[in-house]
Amino acid sequence: MQLTRFTDLGLRVLMYLTHRDRDALVTIAEIAEQFAVPHNHLIKVVNRLGKLGWVHTLRGRSGGLRLAVVPAELTIGRVLRELEGSTELIDCAEPPCALRADCRLKAALDQGLRAFYVAMDAFTLASVVDAPTGDTIITLHRQYLALHR
Repeated sequence: MQLTRFTDLGLRVLMYLTHRDRDALVTIAEIAEQFAVPHNHLIKVVNRLGKLGWVHTLRGRSGGLRLAVVPAELTIGRVLRELEGSTELIDCAEPPCALRADCRLKAALDQGLRAFYVAMDAFTLASVVDAPTGDTIITLHRQYLALHR
């Protein structure tokens, strides 16, 4: 199983916005540069995070992004469920599988996926940005500000 690029970026954005060591809002341009991702793709990711209520966005010259949730209350499992949008690893109906009626593979995969999400529910946004990750995020942000002032 591999997460989509969209989910990967969504997680990175949330992690980057978690630390409060900021005077100003974070821009999409900053995040795009930090993670070497296309600006336009990041806009789509941030838009989705905003619709989910996890990121607050302000438009305009002095606009930017801010985390809109308490990091300790948002589980990684929830983020993955929302951004991945799929609760199945395989679809036996399309195209129809000849083994579908008697196959045990789908049940095994479904059980494994449920276990994965349960395991990810044990982690919060706050826990995944503990040191050293959080320290690195702060350093990246400070370096960006120093280069772009």
